[in-house]
Amino acid sequence: MATEGKSRKSLEEPQGGLPRNYLRASLLLLIGEAPAHGYDLLDQIAQLGLRSVDPGGLYRTLRVMEDDGLVASSWEHSSAGPARRTYRLTADGVDWLHAWAGALRESHRYLSAYLGRYDDISTTVRCTADDEVTILP
Repeated sequence: MATEGKSRKSLEEPQGGLPRNYLRASLLLLIGEAPAHGYDLLDQIAQLGLRSVDPGGLYRTLRVMEDDGLVASSWEHSSAGPARRTYRLTADGVDWLHAWAGALRESHRYLSAYLGRYDDISTTVRCTADDEVTILP
């Protein structure tokens, strides 16, 4: 039974992390703040919790978002270097930005409720050496 419990535990380990498609939500927010180049977005994305974004993956995501009508891009020519693509939100992108913010607010509310309840019991629940759960007064 202990072996079965251990294998079940490994399957149920909390994964943590950010919501699925959070990169898209983050790009919508950053582009909503100001039109930007892909390189600038790559620099700013870590501020939103995405610390190790693959540059190729970021550019692929931007292309898909453009195909989906969430962003539009145009080439900006520069005398100091190569032309760069500038991304801006479309009307659909603004709608999706608002939708993402609403969904994240709701998730925040549920997570805050969970963490509040956890904080209430975190100092009273203990596990003994033989895996018995003890609730302290």
